[in-house]
Amino acid sequence: MEVILKEDVANLGHRGDVVKVADGYGRNYLLPRKLALQATETNKAVIAQMKASAARRSAAEKAQAEQLVTRLEPVVLSFTRRAGEQGHLFGSVTSADIASELAAQGFEVDRRKVQLDEPLKSLGDFTVPIRLHREVTARVQVKVLSEAIEETPAEAAAGEAAAG
Repeated sequence: MEVILKEDVANLGHRGDVVKVADGYGRNYLLPRKLALQATETNKAVIAQMKASAARRSAAEKAQAEQLVTRLEPVVLSFTRRAGEQGHLFGSVTSADIASELAAQGFEVDRRKVQLDEPLKSLGDFTVPIRLHREVTARVQVKVLSEAIEETPAEAAAGEAAAG
């Protein structure tokens, strides 16, 4: 099945491209989510107009993304999580956590744009890329800190008895 992409689709193509995909992928994923149109002759004629407007829109989006990069670069996000003795977290810091923290600081970033291969599961400082546009990527500093675990009186007494 040939489709015309209305949006950029990872590992497939960019807006306005005519690509050949499996029938099920096109019918069940791309078309219902309005990411693509079927490649008919009339739709191909409309694509010329879409490409011109897409080029203008892409230039505007790129300019906005570059402006956002200058505001995002100095941002440092801190997360406090419970951690074990070796610095391994009991939970993790995910792209959704990073996106919600950015939203709390006034930056609207979709969690899918946060490029984490896997959630952060250890203490330390990390540089997380955020893909704002296909040609523009911001890098945000993320600090994962240990939560201070307060001992209960029973644990403190047990520790003193073992030491003494």
